[in-house]
Amino acid sequence: MSRTVTVTKHSGVTVVTIDRSDRKNAVDLPTATALIEAFERFDRDDSSRVAILTGAGAAFCAGADLMAIAEGERKPLEEEGTFAPMGPVRLSLSKPVIAAIEGPAVAGGLELAAWCDLRVAGRSAYFGMFNRRFGVPSCDLASVRLPRLIGYGRAMDLMLTGRTVTAPEALAIGLLTRVVDDGAALATASEIAAELASVPQTAMRNDRRALVDAVDLDEKAAIANEIRLARATLESGELEYGAMEFARGAGRNGRRVSGSLR
Repeated sequence: MSRTVTVTKHSGVTVVTIDRSDRKNAVDLPTATALIEAFERFDRDDSSRVAILTGAGAAFCAGADLMAIAEGERKPLEEEGTFAPMGPVRLSLSKPVIAAIEGPAVAGGLELAAWCDLRVAGRSAYFGMFNRRFGVPSCDLASVRLPRLIGYGRAMDLMLTGRTVTAPEALAIGLLTRVVDDGAALATASEIAAELASVPQTAMRNDRRALVDAVDLDEKAAIANEIRLARATLESGELEYGAMEFARGAGRNGRRVSGSLR
């Protein structure tokens, strides 16, 4: 793994940290490559159920490393393949990823956050397509994901103006999942990750897959896809296990079922 990306694992949760605090965790070519490798490994790792993406120090990610670009670095930009200038944003994973955000998540950093399934941020975190200020194009799928998250009109506002969006506004428009006290984003994301890791995994992953896929399908195809994935869950035996646990009194009044099947 690159010295600019660290990976730790605990109790079924993988934490991927962009570790370039001297550059506000801006992403250069080696970091982009390392992020892709880290999340590909996470997706292959049967012992890890949820990932968290965060940044070292006081920033989530300030986007592409403009200093590296000024020094001559160029990243490949192709229509096909899994490589993207910010790293993993073209990967379609089978398991959820949570962004734990403190400080800026701007330009490509906002695009990284939008790639994640859930986003938790400290109250002082802020967002924006700051690349507008420097002639940097959107090439990490902001034009695809932002309208799906916050709607076409709001996405156009952010894309054209490059204005700063505070954490409270980001929560109000649907960009964030939760806002927490400053410094608590990673701890809260870890709590959510532990919760997701504790539930029956086949049902959770297949329901997630159905939701992700439905964005690009017409209604008839989305219904068929959901039914196909639901059948796969039924064939896994998780429903029978859950029903038996329920009959024994587990899972009542919001309590967790004591265990899960893969």
